[in-house]
Amino acid sequence: MQNTASKIVVLGTGGTLAGTASDPGDNVGYLAGQIGIAELVARIPVMAGMALQTEQVAQIDSKDMGFALWRRLAARVAHHLERGDVTGIVVTHGTDTLEETAYLLQRVLAPTKPVVLTAAMRPASALLSDGPQNLLDAMCVARHPGARGVVAVLAGRIHGALDVRKVHTYRIDAFGSGDAGPLGAVQEGVPTLWRPWPEDEALGLSVLERAEAPRVAIVTSHADADGSVVDALCAHGIDGIVVAGTGNGSLHHGLEQALRRAREEGGILVLRCSRVAEGAVVPTGSDAFESAGSLSPAQARVELLLRLLRAA
Repeated sequence: MQNTASKIVVLGTGGTLAGTASDPGDNVGYLAGQIGIAELVARIPVMAGMALQTEQVAQIDSKDMGFALWRRLAARVAHHLERGDVTGIVVTHGTDTLEETAYLLQRVLAPTKPVVLTAAMRPASALLSDGPQNLLDAMCVARHPGARGVVAVLAGRIHGALDVRKVHTYRIDAFGSGDAGPLGAVQEGVPTLWRPWPEDEALGLSVLERAEAPRVAIVTSHADADGSVVDALCAHGIDGIVVAGTGNGSLHHGLEQALRRAREEGGILVLRCSRVAEGAVVPTGSDAFESAGSLSPAQARVELLLRLLRAA
């Protein structure tokens, strides 16, 4: 049956896109999450005639994202996806943890309708804010026939949830998709697809039912990494550790020994990725710990968190 739904639901969570600074020329000294999503949408005249609904799920700086808000956001996304009149969902988000939220939503929900995360590198008060165009592009993707899965739309590019990561601290095109590359682009309101939409098996909302999340930390291998941080984490009841190794996920021998003790004596789950910005960790056949493939350390942490939740 043809999908005749036409409404887009826009869920606001804050971020730079909703941020303001006292000086319009200040692109870094702003407060995130100051403007409500309804007002942000109302400020874009071309969106006035669109069939949409806004909902404020949160109003935070995304550096403060956490499990409780992920659970609430996932529930609201799932609720609106079930509506017959909704064709897609747009989520406004801060850039700092966008890759983590996108990854979690795709793994948990794997929606057959589009869920589009978007953000901004400059606050709403900036002389040339990137937020309005990103939000408009996200709306175009959410309305696009055949679109599905969780994606992120920023700086005219469409990134898949399992690939997207922040790759720059300041510039407008601050996101990439590693070796895989973007799924496509949005040009003058028209999405062009280069790779298929995300399509996975959903874990389901029930995986997030625990009141508190397992404790999962990220540690990094570096010169003189003696593993003391791992011992300290174990002493404080850690459940899982993602280790960001050097190069192809290689680990300083002191850190590797501590991680082995954590696994063998404390039953701590360990997942290994790389601190290098691009490229996957390629298994060597003699690795002490499982590879997270091409996941960033932040995404690998979400993956390990979900594994622990499923095992609980």
